[in-house]
Amino acid sequence: MKGWTPSGLLAAHVEITSADVQRGDVIQVGGQPCRVVDLVQLPAGAKRLFFESGEALTMHARSRLTALRVTRKW
Repeated sequence: MKGWTPSGLLAAHVEITSADVQRGDVIQVGGQPCRVVDLVQLPAGAKRLFFESGEALTMHARSRLTALRVTRKW
């Protein structure tokens, strides 16, 4: 990803699974970027993701998605 990121923040596209999804990840769903604001652990390794928009997505244990993850550069 090219472009300016403010105040030492780095953005990278990463492949995520239900095991390593984090709050703050931005996932594109239906062509719209959605930021994860909360997670709930479900049986069999699944997770329910809640987005800023109020929508939810259940991620199966074997699901793989691409997300934009923003981290602070130290």
